[in-house]
Amino acid sequence: MAMVDLAMHGEGKPVALADIASRQEISLSYLEQLFAKLRRGGQVTSVRGPGGGYLLARGAEEMRISDIILAVDEPIRATRCSPGSPKGCTGTSGRCTTHDLWEELSNQIHLFLNSVSIADVCERRVLGTSGFLYREALPVAEAH
Repeated sequence: MAMVDLAMHGEGKPVALADIASRQEISLSYLEQLFAKLRRGGQVTSVRGPGGGYLLARGAEEMRISDIILAVDEPIRATRCSPGSPKGCTGTSGRCTTHDLWEELSNQIHLFLNSVSIADVCERRVLGTSGFLYREALPVAEAH
């Protein structure tokens, strides 16, 4: 939410975290922690001093949601085991029966988030078939 806000309100000028916090109703201290990670991860640049704040490091069309999530150290996986760990999903050396299912879900989530840019979110180009299926399930009067 904060990165989309930055893209929508930045327009080439730094945006103060306090403004993002206010608009998005997110804790300022939490945003400060996130943006420190985003800066280290090369997703934003900071401008100090009066009128300072943050800018996107690249154009919104080039910024992938997956890169943002990885920059703030959020894993994109649906398994409870760590990749490469000698301990399996079950706490022993074995994998659980559904491991491949959840591993593939993690891969699909990553592929999807890698296909979506900040610009896609800003311009509401993400809705795809899930919105279509939802509208199909509603009675005609509610769908419009």
